[in-house]
Amino acid sequence: MAKSQATTIVGGGDSDAALKKYGLGDEISFVSTGGGASLKLLGGELLPGVESLLDK
Repeated sequence: MAKSQATTIVGGGDSDAALKKYGLGDEISFVSTGGGASLKLLGGELLPGVESLLDK
């Protein structure tokens, strides 16, 4: 993924740690430590934090 030159999104603390370990973190478009929340958002679920931003 890191070498694909595509927009890449990685979610999860263990995934973040692995990217850092192998020096690939700077090659990913967006890294979130919230793996479960990332999956919910990608699945179309509106998260409370995002919802509150939309209200403003």
